[in-house]
Amino acid sequence: MTTYDARANLSDLTTTADQVRRSVESVIEGKPDVVRLSLTVLLAEGHLLIEDVPGVGKTMLAKALARSVDCSVRRIQFTPDLLPSDITGVSVYDQERREFEFKPGAIFAQIVIGDEINRASPKTQSALLESMEERQVTIDGTTYPLPDPFMVVATQNPVEMEGTYPLPEAQRDRFMARVSIGYPGTEAELRMLDVHGGVSPLEDLQPVAHAHDVAKLIEAVREVHVSAAVRRYAVELVAATRVHPDLRLGASPRATLQLLRAARAASALAGREFVLPDDVQQLAVPVLAHRLLPTAQAQLARRTAEQVVVEIVRRTPVPDASAAFSGAPGSPGHRGL
Repeated sequence: MTTYDARANLSDLTTTADQVRRSVESVIEGKPDVVRLSLTVLLAEGHLLIEDVPGVGKTMLAKALARSVDCSVRRIQFTPDLLPSDITGVSVYDQERREFEFKPGAIFAQIVIGDEINRASPKTQSALLESMEERQVTIDGTTYPLPDPFMVVATQNPVEMEGTYPLPEAQRDRFMARVSIGYPGTEAELRMLDVHGGVSPLEDLQPVAHAHDVAKLIEAVREVHVSAAVRRYAVELVAATRVHPDLRLGASPRATLQLLRAARAASALAGREFVLPDDVQQLAVPVLAHRLLPTAQAQLARRTAEQVVVEIVRRTPVPDASAAFSGAPGSPGHRGL
């Protein structure tokens, strides 16, 4: 791909992404960083976990993102009696044709909204493992591919809330990022009363991008350059979580890969053809923190995984500018120039 083509793709990406962002922000008041991170995860081919207390707009954010893109959307309400087959599908015997027929479950959509995912049993939660990682579902020995693009947007209440099951480590590791919406500011809450006081703004929300457009944007994100120095920087950040004394479980190699994918998407949304260390730093907490398990001593000291990641980012040496730009489009070492 030439530099000209790459720049043209990035221009299309930022234009389309801005349209989606404005559409979502018309529903979610005063949370631009949360909306931007949601778009970053979508374009990085990841899955998003929205965790917060009830009533702050978790499901509203997921629905607004899904309705802003013209693609297939399915919603799954996770409950204690939900079965794995309700998610993945089931083979039903057709007596007329004397053969089994596969009935797809709710997972067969381009954007899947999993509402209150931690209210279902661990057995049901595990039904998402294969689909989230391999983008396929295997039933009775037959593998069925999932549509492209494919994204799971799951919401959950904090585990301290009554009637919830904590997500297992393997499940959390498949989410690219975790975000907390938080309470709105005073002015944002006042605007929310005006906008949401009558009819829900979701009712009037129209798609501003097509699934094909999103697929093209994802291809453009894959072309964003990551220098060897920035890749090493990401690896060093993740490796530091595995030896930190306050953590009994560090981040996996999958976390390193997803951190770089998210950094590529963040750079593209900023209109850049290359990743900066700043992109990696800004995404370190949402991408890494939910995968980490603090030790018992750290929990007693009220030390959170987010605080540990911030400390690691502060202590890890940052590559200098020349190393970070090495090989980037427009730099002296870039082959395309």
